[in-house]
Amino acid sequence: MTIPQTMLAARLVGHGGPEVLELVEVPVPAPAEGEALVRVGATALNNTDLWTREGAYGRPGAPDALSGWRGPIDFPRIQGADVAGTVVEVGAGVDPGWRGRRVLIDPAIYDRDAEDANPVGLLGSERDGGYARYVTTPAARLHDIGGSPLSDVEAACFPTAYGTALGMLERGDVREGEDVVVTGASGGVGLALVQLAAARGARVLAISSAGKLDAVRSAGAVEVVDRADDPWARLAERAPGGVDAVLDVAAGDHVGEGLPLVREGGRWVVAGALAGHRVEFDVRRLYLHNIALIGSSMHTPAHFRALAEIVRGGRVRPVIALTQELAEVHRAQAELATRAHVGKVVLAGG
Repeated sequence: MTIPQTMLAARLVGHGGPEVLELVEVPVPAPAEGEALVRVGATALNNTDLWTREGAYGRPGAPDALSGWRGPIDFPRIQGADVAGTVVEVGAGVDPGWRGRRVLIDPAIYDRDAEDANPVGLLGSERDGGYARYVTTPAARLHDIGGSPLSDVEAACFPTAYGTALGMLERGDVREGEDVVVTGASGGVGLALVQLAAARGARVLAISSAGKLDAVRSAGAVEVVDRADDPWARLAERAPGGVDAVLDVAAGDHVGEGLPLVREGGRWVVAGALAGHRVEFDVRRLYLHNIALIGSSMHTPAHFRALAEIVRGGRVRPVIALTQELAEVHRAQAELATRAHVGKVVLAGG
């Protein structure tokens, strides 16, 4: 195929409101050595996109400082971590057989070349991402999904939300037959946790907001409680023997209120702070009951390979709330910010 010289892209020019995300024509990037050029089929949105735009991550010792996910952002920056598409060109040193293959991109930038490497950067944050017609990526981050029954719009929902969810499940060693609580269960990561935990045979109890309880139940939760209705007391009634793990994307007061519900030797896995980044709890509940408190940020290369296998098999289908064209990116981010929806917001066709 003929690759155009320019493309439409949505890029940040600084931290702030919607006005700092501009739609512009920019040159189509050329793949460097070890890289591939992917024509974007779809890009899913994440809360990370909003927080990166707003500079809401803070820095060590300066929690209110404007910052990206891992520190200062080099502007301008094309947003968008989650990309499904087709390889159209490769750089030097990359197998030309990748051309024409349908792929899912692992958006993580890792701290080392190892199966258990930690993510220290992200597509759309530390390098240009998928809010564009084309994106470059290291060829090592490509995963073939040519046989998947999922569309590009569906496949693009997986990298960040489901990758984060799978990382939480693996780091928390969630197993078949266990009882687990999912907080923030109607959001992107929360709903992915419900689906993936249920798929591996766990009994999922979820906390969500009124109006979304049925949708969370449909995703695989056996019990769903309203977060505004004393949720931990309600969960204690439904699981009087306690739970094996809490998969938490909310933090805030949830930690102190929910920790007594965790069984001996249980796990509390945190991957977000939707309800607040400052927490208070009785530390005796932690050490006297041998409870592990685990921080989980995204996924490892090994986790993502397992995720790509899930996509290839189509064993889990994401819930999609809204699909927009790239030119409607501001509307898409505004919808994401309302948190009134259930499921993913996706930009189709780059």
